[in-house]
Amino acid sequence: MDFYYLPGSAPCRAVQMTAAAVGVELNLKLTNLMAGEHMKPEFLKLNPQHCVPTLVDNGFALWESRAIMCYLVEKFGKSTHESLYPSDPQRRAIVNQRLYFDMGTLYQRFGDYYYPQIFEGAPANESHFAKIGEALTFLNTFLEGEQYVAKGNTISLADISIYATLTTFELAGYDFSSYGNVQRWYKSMAGCVPGAETNRSWAEAARPYFDKVKH
Repeated sequence: MDFYYLPGSAPCRAVQMTAAAVGVELNLKLTNLMAGEHMKPEFLKLNPQHCVPTLVDNGFALWESRAIMCYLVEKFGKSTHESLYPSDPQRRAIVNQRLYFDMGTLYQRFGDYYYPQIFEGAPANESHFAKIGEALTFLNTFLEGEQYVAKGNTISLADISIYATLTTFELAGYDFSSYGNVQRWYKSMAGCVPGAETNRSWAEAARPYFDKVKH
């Protein structure tokens, strides 16, 4: 399977860790967004939204990291399916809720604050910064008395996705140590998420971008 990616991207790293969890080897296709490789006609044929990550499985193209993660587990996760993406409707609903929380709240608010500074040279927006804290408070509540973000006794896709996001938080210099449950959970993930070392090494590619923004 071809995997179009950018190593500094948290969504790309979440897919990488999911592939490691289900034992699938990805054919890595580094895609330089700064050079406009995502706007080439051949890429637009695969993905008209011209974004990464994009997965191509024998002609079937899919983008949006969380959709890709679910696809990988449902197609290849024979022995890991029930832990990563449970079939029980209520268990799966919690995993889905946490995935949507990551996409629409946690990662979104991180991007709202940092990305205008990085890519547009905009000044820091303190109201956006405060919104990050609110999102982390929500996550801290989810983790109260829990080992994993979607409850249960094993990691799920929600842990993998949010772990990738929080790795970028750390790389950006954001201090989330005051959120005790989040800090505890984050430290524990390095030892139990497949592909965690690659997640960390790939994340380093984004460090230069965050060195110039206000924390």
